[in-house]
Amino acid sequence: MRHHDEHPEHDDEIEWVSKSEMKRESHALQQLGESLVRLKPSELAKVPLDEELQDAIALAHKLGNKREALRRHLQFIGKLMRSRDVSAIQEALAAFDHKSAVANAHFHKLELWRDRLIKEGDKGVDALLAEYRELDRQKLRQLARQSRKELAANLPPKAYRELFQYLKQHLEP
Repeated sequence: MRHHDEHPEHDDEIEWVSKSEMKRESHALQQLGESLVRLKPSELAKVPLDEELQDAIALAHKLGNKREALRRHLQFIGKLMRSRDVSAIQEALAAFDHKSAVANAHFHKLELWRDRLIKEGDKGVDALLAEYRELDRQKLRQLARQSRKELAANLPPKAYRELFQYLKQHLEP
């Protein structure tokens, strides 16, 4: 019969994890699975998944309108995730989040420029052209002036949208 003291190196390998910690990890993996299910097909194709997980995610898409079945299936996907190294999946999702944040920041910048052009007129156009010399001064002034007229007369915001589209085309990130 062996005594516990004969192999003290085994004590270092055993790591006690509380039931609460196991539940938190399980819940985090289930949320990771839910994030995968919410991805667009084009994004999902870029995530490194094995065949079993791909099939499980495809089934989750089919269960979309069956609420309870989807809930149980998402738990199953979380269970599948427990037996896998999810670091590559997490990195792929983080890359999508970063792209989304960059796109949102760019969109916000375009909105700010549009609003500034409408509010400040020629002064705003000069500020924009100081930063982006390739833009058409006359077109910017014309669209900003038309946008101000539309807003003042409560007309449909045609020039307002056109100004945004012009900025979007020429101020790529």
